[in-house]
Formats: sequence, structure tokens, C-alpha cells
Amino acid sequence: MKKAILIIVILILAVAGFFGFKFYKKYYANNIKKEGFVLIPHGAEFKQILDSITPYVNNKESFTDVAKDKKMDQFFKPGRYHFKKGSSNTILVNMIKAGNQTENSFRIGDFGDVYQMVGKVSKKTELDSLQFVNDLNKIASEKGYSNAEDLKKYFFIDTYNFFWTVTPKEFFKKFEDQYNEFWTADRKLKEQKSGLSREQIYSLASIVYKESGGKTDEMKTIAGLYLNRYRKGMKLQSDPTVIYAINKQTNFKEPIKRVFYKHLTTPSPYNTYANAGIPPGPICVVDKNSVDAVLDAEKNSYIFMCADPARMGYHKFTASAEEHIINAKEYQDWLNSKNIK
Repeated sequence: MKKAILIIVILILAVAGFFGFKFYKKYYANNIKKEGFVLIPHGAEFKQILDSITPYVNNKESFTDVAKDKKMDQFFKPGRYHFKKGSSNTILVNMIKAGNQTENSFRIGDFGDVYQMVGKVSKKTELDSLQFVNDLNKIASEKGYSNAEDLKKYFFIDTYNFFWTVTPKEFFKKFEDQYNEFWTADRKLKEQKSGLSREQIYSLASIVYKESGGKTDEMKTIAGLYLNRYRKGMKLQSDPTVIYAINKQTNFKEPIKRVFYKHLTTPSPYNTYANAGIPPGPICVVDKNSVDAVLDAEKNSYIFMCADPARMGYHKFTASAEEHIINAKEYQDWLNSKNIK
């Protein structure tokens, strides 16, 4: 009798263990075949989600069962989801239901215009570039600007994190908040003392950024030089403004790298060889250092600057036209020796 009872107990435990293991495997065991990101757009259907996860899971059927059991086939949130190694169906389903998507890294560089920037940024978002631009144009219009290009001053060069589902409104708000935080009472006071408008500050900052190559150690010197030229009523004669004027005409599809005399007459309000004063807007997205460089410009007597072939990325500064001619000739000879066109 005792032996029969023992056999029954063993059988019950074996059956319980069998079904318990199946339950554990379905709900809590690893079901990841390879790591990756699954994109679930707004308006997606459950079948679309199942098709998207197929390359990443070992057992699609078990995922489907758990998803339906947890009502994920009826309720889920769009997003970019990281399917990590070791994740169970329960973890994956709960992640998608809760909307715990993974942010993506966006590098905002010294883009020539906002549209060029959006073309890069939108590749990491759910929306296409056209819709992104149209929405930014609406934001610009609401602020009294002509179009999205007038929003350029709100953006700073840096790396940012956003969700794949970010809307243009959410995207811009992050930069607008940063812009407002940047313009502290101290910076506003420096702005007033400079005698420049906010737009002029950003325009000069963009020239400073391009001329310095983004290196901070010459920024204030360059800012002081261009302010000297501006206040003397001289043309700024900045090569990057000519490059911008030409590249803008081709929508940056055929960018030039070197300025020749034939380029100096390019018709554009941004060409500081053809026009006196500060350009009507920035020639690129800037960083915070270049704006601060204009606000804290070095007081110097420099009028001329020329790239220094002996120190790549740096310049020779002078107040002498004769010395500048010598420096320019040295640099032109160096360019020709390297066949840079």
C-alpha cells in the first residue's frame, strides 16, 4: 500500500514538474535568439508586431501565447524596443505593454541648415523628414518666423537622446528649454553690453565656430578680430560664409572645400566678401562655446587672419595688411602643394 502511494506521489510530482517546466519555459526562460531593436509604429497591428520580432526570438509561438494571455494583442505602445539576451517572454511583453522603449542617440553637428539636420535626425525617428520639416515649419510660424531655418539658433552642437517615437514638437521643446536655460541673466547682460542683437551674436558665433574648426582655444581671439572689422565698418570677409552661400545654393549636395577668387562674388546675403555687416543668420548650428566666445570676445587689435600650414587647424593673426599678404601667400602655396581644390 505504501509502495503504491509512493508511486502515485512520484507520478504526481513528475507530471507537476513536467507542466511546471513548460510553464517556466514559456513565461520565464530566455527566448532571445539574437539581440536587436524591434520597431513598433503607431497604428501597428498585432500580426505586424509578431512579424517584427521573428528574427529575434527562439520561439514565436510561445511569445504569441504569453502576449495574448497578457492581452498585449489588444493593448501595446509604439516604440523602439531592445530585445536583450536572456529576456523571457514575460519581460518582453511587459516591456512593450508598458512602453519601456530604448532611447536613441542623436548627434547634432554643425549642420548648414535645419533641413540638412532634419534629414539626418529623421532617419532615427518614426516620422519621415518631410513631415518633420512641415511640423517644424508650423512651430516656426507660430513663433513669428518665416520657416524652420529661422529656428537654427535654438539648436546647439552636442549629442542628445530621444525616443524613436519623438514628435517634432517634443524634439524642438528639448532644444527650446536648453536655449532658455543657456540665456541666463549674466549672458543677457553681456548681450546688452555688446551692442549686438541676438541674431547677430549667433551669426558671428557660427563664423567663429567654422573658422576655429570647433576648437575653443582660438574662439575668443577670432571673435575679437571679427568684431574689430565690424566696428570699423569693414567687410568681414570670412571664407566660411562664401562656402555656405555656395553650398546653400546646391542644398549641400556638392559641397566645396576651398574658396577661390571666382567664388568671392557669389550673390548671397551671407557672402561677407560681397556684403558689409553681419550675415542675416547663422551659417551653421553652433555650440555654446562659440556663443560665449562672442559674448566674451578677446580685446585685440587684429584685423586679418589666415590658416597656419605649420599648425593645422590654427591661424596666424595680424593687424598688418602687408604681413597678412605674406601669410596668405604661404597658405595658398601650401594648398597648391597638396593639390587641395
